[in-house]
Amino acid sequence: MTPPPPHHREPGDDAGEEPTASELLGAALGAAARRAGLDPDSDAPTGRVIWQVIGGWRGILESVLPLLAFVVIYTATHELLWALGISVGVAALFTVVRVATKSPPVAALSGLVAAVIAAGLPLFTGNAADQFVVGFVTNIAYGAAFLISAVVRWPLIGVISGFLMEDGLQWRQDAHKRRVFFWLSIAWAALFLARLAVQLPFYWSGDIAALGTLKIVMGIPFFAALLAGTWLVVRRLYPRSRTDAEPPAE
Repeated sequence: MTPPPPHHREPGDDAGEEPTASELLGAALGAAARRAGLDPDSDAPTGRVIWQVIGGWRGILESVLPLLAFVVIYTATHELLWALGISVGVAALFTVVRVATKSPPVAALSGLVAAVIAAGLPLFTGNAADQFVVGFVTNIAYGAAFLISAVVRWPLIGVISGFLMEDGLQWRQDAHKRRVFFWLSIAWAALFLARLAVQLPFYWSGDIAALGTLKIVMGIPFFAALLAGTWLVVRRLYPRSRTDAEPPAE
């Protein structure tokens, strides 16, 4: 078994200490990032890595089509029940396809759950714009988490990157890394809060077509662009050594 690199620190390694909450959180987030496709040991170009993280064309369609169906149907007919039913039906169809093709159904299932939850509020209130409320709450939660973590000097990007790159919390001893992770976390907070700032006026005015279009445009494209930039910066902070990057000579 290959020993971990010298800078690697597993949670609770020091003299049998219990892992702290930040270590447990970082380890969980780092592992989740690896499962999503952010593998620091991979030689794949950044574009391919990000494409894998968002799930390729299937992931894009699973994310966009349920919302697009809702916007198009409601704008054309103003029939809320039909629009919500078709939106949830499209999400359910993607889940069935994943199960039938024996591919991991987690992404489609999460999309289906999100579609069902998002449909619940407008069914209760009768206001079509309330279909977007769950997205607003999600953006508030993520934006606040990234912003607060940066303000209290525990930027989430640093916590995730440290364990993803097998650095644990050692990055906190490096002023340059702390500064970079602070601004990266601020950038992620800005993304989520910008969505709110741009979309909420259209929610209040009840402009479903504009609101849906903005949500799609500010969704995967903005997410993928910022993720690519973050990945490039993190890889630059943790360059692979020559011995890691190249196989030994025969």
